[in-house]
Amino acid sequence: MAADPARHTRVGAHLRRFFYRLFYRIPARWRRRLIRWFTPRYTLGALVLATDGQHRLLLVRHPASAQWSLPGGLMNRGEEPRTCAARELAEETGIRVDATALTAAHPNAIVHPDGYWVDMVFELQLVDEVTALADGIEIVDAAFHALDALPPMAASTAHLLASYGLGSGRPPAGYR
Repeated sequence: MAADPARHTRVGAHLRRFFYRLFYRIPARWRRRLIRWFTPRYTLGALVLATDGQHRLLLVRHPASAQWSLPGGLMNRGEEPRTCAARELAEETGIRVDATALTAAHPNAIVHPDGYWVDMVFELQLVDEVTALADGIEIVDAAFHALDALPPMAASTAHLLASYGLGSGRPPAGYR
């Protein structure tokens, strides 16, 4: 005897309706806790793809790594992504720009596959000659690199740049 797909759909709808009714009888405070308990948590960051008039990309290097990455960092609670990107750019490289000078990259949000974090990516085309200065604490080196000769990069940065057709065009081996 074959199963009736329409019956299966009706039973599923009745179960969903039952659980939603039950869920909405729980006090709001406890509903929020249940939702937070069962949903993944993501860390949000903002990064800047800053290029200059000589087709070079601004990269930074952290003290614990020989690999390069994009300037950026974690967003503060309630902070706008564009504001975070401008703040992190200034903190890490000394390059100060108004947040409105940053444009959303396409795609703007990159979800990293090996972690629970999302980077909001912004582009900045620098027209004036600018010198990047590492802060010496969080960042040990900040420099512009030719787009066709990028240095060794962190796996997450290489993956992100591949999303924009930059770098080798593909994430490093072993990176999912």
